[in-house]
Amino acid sequence: MAEAETPNEDEPPKKASKLPILVGLVLALVLGGGGFYATWSGMILGGSHAAPEVEIAGPLPNIAFVPVDPIVISLGPKASAKHLRFTSQLEVNKPASEEVSLLMPRILDVLNGYLRAIDVAQLEDPSALIRIRAHMLRRIQIVTGEGRVRDILITEFVLN
Repeated sequence: MAEAETPNEDEPPKKASKLPILVGLVLALVLGGGGFYATWSGMILGGSHAAPEVEIAGPLPNIAFVPVDPIVISLGPKASAKHLRFTSQLEVNKPASEEVSLLMPRILDVLNGYLRAIDVAQLEDPSALIRIRAHMLRRIQIVTGEGRVRDILITEFVLN
């Protein structure tokens, strides 16, 4: 009978070959680079190198901005903040800018009254600012007359 070969205890065990790891690494780099080039060159996903055409906008509309004096409103005792600081500008049709400036005391009165009447929880809700802005714009348009004020731009709305 033939004796089975037994490993010699004096010899260290054979190390696993690193060839499969190197081959896998080289293949991954080659395939990754090829995929990048195919996508970048437009072979895949139909990319193009043509610069998008920039559409030149027409002339600006005939508008002007009328600043509204800052308003500071003290909030009630139940509010987490003590004051509301509000600053805005009105986007108006340019021919009506002097008329809107003349009506500024009335605009301030309407804004002051509205901001004092609104619930503090609504002031603290970040998503309520759009709704508050729409209400203020409608009140300003009623005071100034239709067609004069196009929009209200809120530049500062700070609760502190």
